[in-house]
Amino acid sequence: MSMVKRPFDPARGGWIPWVFVGMMAIVIGVNGILIYSAISTFTGVTRPRTYDLGRSYNAVIAEADRQAALGWSGRVALASGRLSVTVIDREGLPVPGHLTGLLHRPLDGREVPLAFGAAAPGRWTAEATPPAPGQWEARLTLTDPTGQHFDIRQRVIAP
Repeated sequence: MSMVKRPFDPARGGWIPWVFVGMMAIVIGVNGILIYSAISTFTGVTRPRTYDLGRSYNAVIAEADRQAALGWSGRVALASGRLSVTVIDREGLPVPGHLTGLLHRPLDGREVPLAFGAAAPGRWTAEATPPAPGQWEARLTLTDPTGQHFDIRQRVIAP
């Protein structure tokens, strides 16, 4: 059986290179759309100087270790328009001192200042009427008579 050789016909396969050109044009177009949307949308930066803050993260770790070494624990409760805070040491004894702080709403950034009064040794209360129901964060700082401070961050739910 002999094979019949046909003469080369450029019109028959001339469209094949254009398929490759078309595919590359589609890839370039899609990449262009993705690059545009990446540049024109949210940058991911929510705080200024985030790089500098990240470099000083060892200070944050050292502060957390310092507070853990104190052995103090705080408990925060919000009920009937009053915020009550109790702080005890690792032996369960109350920690005396001066308490300051506020309620912060993570959702919209609103803050409610708090004026604490000592209810008992290691126990404080403050009138707290958040303007909106939902989740609030108590950001409190206890300073004991020797000058050591203890940060308390706890979420509470306002009715």
